Amino acid sequence: MSYKIALDLGTSGERAQALDERGEIISTAITLRHPLPGANIMDQLHFTIGNEWPRGLEVSGSLLIHTINKLLGALNINLGRVDSMAVCGNPIQLSLFEGIEIRDLAYAGKSLLKKLKVKSPNRDAKVLDAEELNLKVNPKAEVIIPPAVKHEVGADALAMIMKSRIMDEKGASLVTDYGTNAEMSLYADGEFYTGSAAAGPAIEGQHIKLGMLASPGAISDLDENWRNYILDENLEGLKGDVVDPSTGKILEKGSMRSKGITGTGVVATIAMGMENGLIDTPKILTDDQRLHLQDGIYLLEEDLTEALKATSAISAGHKTLMEEADIDIRDLNSVYMAGALGTYVDPLKAQKVGLIPPKLDKVVQIGNTSLAMAVDLVRDREVLDEMQEFANSLRSKHIMFANSETFKNTFINELGLRVEGMPFELYNKTLQRFGLQQVPLIKKPRKIIRAVKRDIPVLGKKGLKIVDHIGLKLVGIFKDCTACGACAKECPEGALTVKKGSPNTVVILSELCNGTACKRCEWICSEKTFRFEDLIMKELS
Repeated sequence: MSYKIALDLGTSGERAQALDERGEIISTAITLRHPLPGANIMDQLHFTIGNEWPRGLEVSGSLLIHTINKLLGALNINLGRVDSMAVCGNPIQLSLFEGIEIRDLAYAGKSLLKKLKVKSPNRDAKVLDAEELNLKVNPKAEVIIPPAVKHEVGADALAMIMKSRIMDEKGASLVTDYGTNAEMSLYADGEFYTGSAAAGPAIEGQHIKLGMLASPGAISDLDENWRNYILDENLEGLKGDVVDPSTGKILEKGSMRSKGITGTGVVATIAMGMENGLIDTPKILTDDQRLHLQDGIYLLEEDLTEALKATSAISAGHKTLMEEADIDIRDLNSVYMAGALGTYVDPLKAQKVGLIPPKLDKVVQIGNTSLAMAVDLVRDREVLDEMQEFANSLRSKHIMFANSETFKNTFINELGLRVEGMPFELYNKTLQRFGLQQVPLIKKPRKIIRAVKRDIPVLGKKGLKIVDHIGLKLVGIFKDCTACGACAKECPEGALTVKKGSPNTVVILSELCNGTACKRCEWICSEKTFRFEDLIMKELS
């Protein structure tokens, strides 16, 4: 018996599936965090590039490969009999996986890249041996790596476009892979317009007080009666309790217990809070300024703000693509929603918070397209050629949102409307002042199609395995450290401990660390001896 493995490298975590020699899925394994410190792609880039080059690349690459090897071990197959693997993800994740240059993905300015003597590596489709990548499978197993388009449109975006088939739709169509880094593409008049919005971790349930990624025990939705829906072991939403959102009082007991709330649950809570007059952004209008769910889970005003910042970024991205394509918002035909959030969220609630445009004909929820493409690749090698051919022929205009005045002005207005409570009429007048098209009132889509029950439709006969602890630590041995413990007390995630000895040692669990976006541990150090960039990687004992 030989095996194949499909692997999806996401910004928030990794997912893998084992297939038998006939191409049937046997088992699935996922992580709940990314091994690199930080909760978004920018944090991960800062961690990698902030370290002395190329040491940072080596550290980050080792963290990722170690995590992947642990994930593969959870698939419950004989890894020595793996004959092929396929991996999909954005250009940064695939570059870290491959151990190649990433600074060309981090810096937009050509003069800086020239000064640093950075050369963009070849990101065409390729096949490598597993031993070249330090993967703990059959060393001669072939590892299939799909292409990127001019490094701006990665394999995950290609997968999203190809699996959605938006190019076959009549009229303008939009597809978005919802996540910490939301990839999106608009197809209109024979051309693709692509972009990537740094939405932030709240969209996946991170940086939310009681948030978690989509996994068993997560509150994923609410109905009109405030009944909670909880993901079970097969990642399907089942009935939980009916709760009074103002007090947390249980009105009707359900069969499922919850551990936290995922991104779709956050969206549902906000949409229901708005619908029921319990939210007047940025305020929650309950006595304790909390929206209560079951089992003591709640949403704070700080959570509300974080989530609406994320939805504002995605909404601004959508509007920017339509402005660039000269498409009237009222003429959008269809929207395809990919990723975990795109699968589990109620589209009507998503529309209320700005995750999909206010007027469209059809919504289709299509699941994890990156993992699905990796499965296709490992089943049929010809798919790799198809991806490369599609990449070569793709007529696309990639909009760098960070450099776009249209995005900047749109995002400011989205924040005003969604986070600050700007009146809708003033919002439209301000858009008009910036030379941008006005936005119509929300109209429900005529058709909603949920193409899959789960973001990973087939888990396999051996089921799902969650790798809770990646098993890596970052260690700092700093000359003048007094072991005062201030850094440990300051850490918001409880990721850091200080061990007294000769010398004293700082230990950080990488999967819990918020990385360079935080660095409170460094800033609080009274001796100014703590340097985040000087941490070294070790396996947990």
